[in-house]
Amino acid sequence: MGVDRRFIALSPMLLAACSMAPDYHPPEAAAPAAFKEVAGWTAAQPMDAAPRGAWWEAFGDPVLNDLEARAEKASPTLAAALARYDQARAAARIEGADLLPTVGAGADAGRRRVSGNRFQGNGSAVTYNDYVVGASLDYEIDLWGRIRNSVKAAGAEAQASEQDLASARLSLQAAVADAYARLRGFDAQAALLRQSVVAFDRAYGLTATRHKGGIASGMDVNRSKTALSNARAQISAVANERAATEHEIAALVGAVASDFSIAPQDDLLPIPAVPTGTPSELLQRRPDIAAAERRIYAANARIGVAKAAYFPSLTLGLTGGWETTRGDLLRSPNSFWGLGPLSALVTLFDGGRRNAQVKMSRAEYDELSASYRDAVLSAFRQAEDAIAAGRHLAAQSVDQRDAAQAAERTSKIAYSRYRDGASDYLEVVTAQTDALEAQRALLAVDTNRMRASIALIKALGGAAS
Repeated sequence: MGVDRRFIALSPMLLAACSMAPDYHPPEAAAPAAFKEVAGWTAAQPMDAAPRGAWWEAFGDPVLNDLEARAEKASPTLAAALARYDQARAAARIEGADLLPTVGAGADAGRRRVSGNRFQGNGSAVTYNDYVVGASLDYEIDLWGRIRNSVKAAGAEAQASEQDLASARLSLQAAVADAYARLRGFDAQAALLRQSVVAFDRAYGLTATRHKGGIASGMDVNRSKTALSNARAQISAVANERAATEHEIAALVGAVASDFSIAPQDDLLPIPAVPTGTPSELLQRRPDIAAAERRIYAANARIGVAKAAYFPSLTLGLTGGWETTRGDLLRSPNSFWGLGPLSALVTLFDGGRRNAQVKMSRAEYDELSASYRDAVLSAFRQAEDAIAAGRHLAAQSVDQRDAAQAAERTSKIAYSRYRDGASDYLEVVTAQTDALEAQRALLAVDTNRMRASIALIKALGGAAS
């Protein structure tokens, strides 16, 4: 009963176990009431029809939906991020195992001969068999919170890694959508150039006919030929850019570029309405910000781990089993047990190692706090950039469309005037070139609008609630 009383005497000390980690307060980031660049822009309606997370479905393109699904399954970038998350979860489980005692078991069988002249011997040597089966338990009493803070830090790192995975997934989804938007832009450019080649070829044929009849000069024929050849050359240039973009998409979805192709489509993607929400919601939706906050929490816990090294470590042992030299082993008279030792170990001198470790832990906390603030500032900048781009590109698209339509009308008038002999071919070439450039500029603006909407979704942390 004396052993029991001594063990019970430890209970208040065990219950009073404390943590050396500072009290944690999540970092605060001042968020404005609204995004500045939203002013003057028509508020978008939420994408209620699109499932949560599958934001690309708002574009209504089955090819893009298929590409996103393939990327989710086969992207090596995403697979690497998932593997890092699995490592972090395993590391957390390793640290969590220290909260529980370590239990071992063993067995031993041997035959021994002891000297007859041993201490308290009777002068006769003795030979006997010895059989032992037992178990042991070792447990570190986490009086200063070293183990608990290590577990907290590892758990927070696992949560941060989970958010890293979400961030990598969002970045991959946005990269696939952005590359596909550029691909569709190149398809529209190629379709426009093919139409222009047809028109320029018709004009070239008319000029050549007029030249044979002595009505047009050789200079007009060469100008027409130049415009036609330039348009054909631009088709090849666009085809080259399209091929590179198609290969980029292949790598993103985990496919071999040699076996991968996307059928051309002449129309651009529709531009969906993207709800911006409020700046405070941005801080909740961005996975990179969530990961940064979890790493601050882990660093705070590691300060407690470092400070716990100033205090002694306490361990408790327990053994038990059966031992016999003959007969049945597992019988009550053959049993044995032992409680203890209860041991304490403290470092008296370490040359300043523990002080340096605490300082390093605090410096890590300060570094991660600064990284969190940087992530918040970057998130607001990216969101404001994307909102501003969407607003200004929308206005630019309206004006550019007016310019393209006016240039197209001018081109038709100039061609009719030349056909009727009312002007020379320089007027036609100038008008046709201006019309083509204006139409290509419109396609470029609309392509950038698609890309800006994708960038906004990414900046907002994915699909909004």
